[in-house]
Amino acid sequence: MRVAIACFLCFMSFFSVAKTLTFTAIPDEDESRLRERFDKVAAYLSEQTNVDVKYVPVKSYAAAVTAFRNNQVQLAWFGGLSGVRARGIVPGSEAIAQGYEDQFFKTYFIAHSSTGIKLSESLPNNMAGTTFTFGSKGSTSGRLMPEFFLREHFNQSPQQIFKRVGFSGDHSRTIAQVQAGAYQVGAVNYKVWENELKAGKIDLDKVAVVWKTPAYPDYQWSVRGDIDEQFGTSLKEKLTQALLEMKDPELLASFPRQAFVPASNKDFQPVEDVARSIGLID
Repeated sequence: MRVAIACFLCFMSFFSVAKTLTFTAIPDEDESRLRERFDKVAAYLSEQTNVDVKYVPVKSYAAAVTAFRNNQVQLAWFGGLSGVRARGIVPGSEAIAQGYEDQFFKTYFIAHSSTGIKLSESLPNNMAGTTFTFGSKGSTSGRLMPEFFLREHFNQSPQQIFKRVGFSGDHSRTIAQVQAGAYQVGAVNYKVWENELKAGKIDLDKVAVVWKTPAYPDYQWSVRGDIDEQFGTSLKEKLTQALLEMKDPELLASFPRQAFVPASNKDFQPVEDVARSIGLID
């Protein structure tokens, strides 16, 4: 009898866990800041869908993709490149929403004041020979697109263009490292730059924007292709509706985005094409 009860309790425990929708986000900023904002998003999504929703942090962009592949998370806030990678290895997965701004995202190239590099309409030639840092190796705005524009302009790899090339890990650290002079030049997500500037964390006497890239598609919410099978039909539709109808200024400001708009996999074909062209995906 005790064995039967124990088995029943184990089954119920498993069933309860299975019915919790988990999601993650690429770690593009400080972890404590991410947890604060995404715990609020989890509460909002749970309220809107009547499903228990939990945010699970990860340590890297690659870990976010792995968690999605392994069904440790069923929903993720990805960058353009990480989303392309994740959907490519989980059949039927879809991009369902993106920030309004993500339709025309940008990277800012920033430089320490000691370099003498000034804001330019084209990539400054005099950044060649400096030290340079990307963000994460898996970042669209911190690595993929800046590397593409560098190769296009200089017709060389970053290692050939710069004296030393690094990867800071996230956009906040890129700003901090260039501002401190650890690297002379860096590439950063423009939304993180604007957010840090607004928060008073950037000293414009030490670091400034020297070039702004053309627009490209970036961040998006993606769901696994089997999400309705796991949680019942229509959850994907409910999640999509909840994201598109997110109106709380505090929630939107934490991204920061003015609104979420519909997205589809085809919107990110340009990102996939660039990633293939420079060998970041096969």
